[in-house]
Amino acid sequence: MFSLFKNRMKSLGSIFSGGDLEKLLSELEIALLEADVGMEGTERIKSRLREEIEGKRVKDFDEAVREEIEGILRESENHFDFDDYVTKRERPVRILFLGINGGGKTTTIAKLGYRLKSMGLKCVFGCCDTFRAGAVEQLKKHGERLGIEVIAHQYKSDPASVAYDTIAHARARRLDVVLLDTAGRMQTNRNLIEEMKKIKRVSKPDLTIFVGDSLAGNDALEEAKEFEKSIGVDSVILTKIDSDAKGGSAIAIAQELRKPIIFLGNGEDYDKLIKFDAKWFVERLFGEGE
Repeated sequence: MFSLFKNRMKSLGSIFSGGDLEKLLSELEIALLEADVGMEGTERIKSRLREEIEGKRVKDFDEAVREEIEGILRESENHFDFDDYVTKRERPVRILFLGINGGGKTTTIAKLGYRLKSMGLKCVFGCCDTFRAGAVEQLKKHGERLGIEVIAHQYKSDPASVAYDTIAHARARRLDVVLLDTAGRMQTNRNLIEEMKKIKRVSKPDLTIFVGDSLAGNDALEEAKEFEKSIGVDSVILTKIDSDAKGGSAIAIAQELRKPIIFLGNGEDYDKLIKFDAKWFVERLFGEGE
């Protein structure tokens, strides 16, 4: 996990004691950009480090970088606890998921369904992706494995009507949580954006979650920013973190989107959804705690 950044940091050396600061920061910039941290996050880290180090004697450059990155991630970690949120909200809690096809959105919904069931909560899945071949079958397969009902309509039916019927079903049966899957065509597709806006108007979600593929790097950030601008995003889940050799997408999203990252997908199994923890993330970014 995150091998590219770890190797780059090793090449910088772990000791800095009054050498060429600008050269060191330039090398750090390359490491951060290659790790998909993004330009804004990279510039902020460099600027803060320059202020901290310039004119001082700093023994451990790695530690200074680590503290700055952890500070950025802690801004994303704080202020929101998903488990506490769904436990206390009025029933049914309505959760809308946004993201691009192939990013792990449907699997993430299944993982959250598993988590919620483990908490003793009753859920229902709504398949609002009525255009992708196999979307209903994929969600129903997860539902069968988990013992969670799936509400779906015919191919090419109105996705917003699926959201409406899923919420009505949950109310009638006094269920706790509604999880609404949506289509994931490219975020620049205006028809998709209008479709998502309508689903949001109809469902009035308590929580709108962007699900992004950590392997997509800066593309995940651009997708998240477009969904935030057009529809609105409350929080983020990053998938496939166990396969990510770079690790910077979380830093970029935390820095630029300024929304809480609530979970990381850390494997294929239903229980492989871990709460985001800045310290845990930074330890692995720097090659510790494996």
